[in-house]
Amino acid sequence: MGKRILVTGGAGFIGSHLCDRLVRGGNDVLCVDNFLTGSQANVVHLLDSRHFEVMRHDVTTPLDVEVDQIYNLACPASPLHYQADPVRTTKTSVLGAINLLDLARQLGVPILQASTSEVYGDPEVHPQPESYLGHVNAIGLRACYDEGKRCAEALFFDYHRQHQVQIKVIRIFNTYGPNMHPEDGRAVSNFIVQALRGEDITVYGDGHQTRSFCYIDDLVKAMVTMMNTDGSVTGPINIGNPDEIHIAQLAKLVIEMTRSRSKLVHKALPVDDPRQRRPDIALAREVLGWEPSVHLRAGLARTIRYFDELLQVDGTVKARVLAGIGTGL
Repeated sequence: MGKRILVTGGAGFIGSHLCDRLVRGGNDVLCVDNFLTGSQANVVHLLDSRHFEVMRHDVTTPLDVEVDQIYNLACPASPLHYQADPVRTTKTSVLGAINLLDLARQLGVPILQASTSEVYGDPEVHPQPESYLGHVNAIGLRACYDEGKRCAEALFFDYHRQHQVQIKVIRIFNTYGPNMHPEDGRAVSNFIVQALRGEDITVYGDGHQTRSFCYIDDLVKAMVTMMNTDGSVTGPINIGNPDEIHIAQLAKLVIEMTRSRSKLVHKALPVDDPRQRRPDIALAREVLGWEPSVHLRAGLARTIRYFDELLQVDGTVKARVLAGIGTGL
């Protein structure tokens, strides 16, 4: 028999893919979201399933439900969104963690925290292993998210030590794929949307900063695997793709794959923007038997198709022929 599973932030980019996988796995899924950044369109295809239910709720308020597992993904993840209301962002991470940990404690069920590579700040160690304590700015513009997630991790481990709550903590590195918000300000979505619209592509700084991009299907597989480990596995465990690329290279790759005539334009680098980001996934390989399998070109092809269809529906771009874009990738 399947489990009854709570996914907070379930209508967001990552959460919607997780809900889809869990429902396909024969589980009953309760998707909880306040829909500030999540979208009903991301989960509309699941609404006819008797195994899926949506609840509009903000995790800063306690939740009283009966479930077998809890995935906590509730928090805006793009700088554009989380900086729009920084106080609310911190409340979501901290109060949300407390409320959901209390629920897990009450029910005696495992809870997974979707933490972030942002806990490492602008790293001075490269690539970043879980043992690295970070190089962070606790009072900067990004602190509402970075420090909120760091505090949430501290709460998870304190609840584990003090109340024996069965916790699972993963640190998610840059992830991309269908269901990303077209205006979330992140590199992959920005570059693809601008290229499809024929606009100049905005690159912040000189473009030499690096990121490592993991396709959403690989991430979701790791999350489910982590949740179903035995109680001795708490994390934190890095989840991401160790293949590193310069931001300017990514922009040029998107231009090539979309056959766009867009040009690169450079703007000032945002404050505290990390210069490099690459996960050390040795622990994920050892403990979870996991590593990413989707190559960047293949993942980008799927993501481009998604945004092309989305923009065509919105009437903001002309129809484009992208059939075969993933062939041989």
